[in-house]
Amino acid sequence: MCAIISDMPAGSIRARVRAEMISEIKAVARQHLETEGANLSLRAVARDMDMVSSALYRYFASRDDLLTALIVDAYNALGATVEAADAAVTDRADLRGRWLAAARGVRGWALANPAEYALLFGSPVPGYQAPQDTVPAAARSSLVLVDIMADGYAAGAIAPTPADRQRLSPAVRADLSAIIAQVAPGLPAELLHRAMTGWLQLFGTVSFELNGQLTGVIEARTEFFDEQMELVCDVIGI
Repeated sequence: MCAIISDMPAGSIRARVRAEMISEIKAVARQHLETEGANLSLRAVARDMDMVSSALYRYFASRDDLLTALIVDAYNALGATVEAADAAVTDRADLRGRWLAAARGVRGWALANPAEYALLFGSPVPGYQAPQDTVPAAARSSLVLVDIMADGYAAGAIAPTPADRQRLSPAVRADLSAIIAQVAPGLPAELLHRAMTGWLQLFGTVSFELNGQLTGVIEARTEFFDEQMELVCDVIGI
């Protein structure tokens, strides 16, 4: 191993050491998320790593930079989970099966990573403004749901109804059309509206469970979630 390392260019060794240090810093920061929420302190992270805080700034220029890295990682982990859940449904024409699989993927990831879910979908962190760097990662899970609707529309399995068309105000239609132009050209605005209804219900149900709003009300959480998602499928037409 020493011989292998000695044969590596100095730049490669530095890059590897830096990547390992960044990974360790983020791991320690995630532990702080679990105990203290998003109120991260670089000084506290440095202390847990037996480092002086000034050394940490070589890797993350500010608390916000570290938060952004954690947010991007969490969004990507959630997105990868949802994408894999959808891809595991071999019958691609089974829109309901795909949507339910994706929804269960969201819930499963959230239950396994409650602190990171709270970072993404909990109360805003005071003083923190998420940069554009977070947008592609943030879109991954929702794009799975949009793709399911788009596939259904392309196959002729779902289509807008007259009631859908009457429901959309010109202002909302304009907002949805702008999104469609970027992520799903050709998808009717009415179907994106339905997909967003499902997305809001999905994350609302998960958030209620994680935040304790179902405590003392619903104990059969898994069954309740599945039944809610079946209802959502009925509402959005898949």
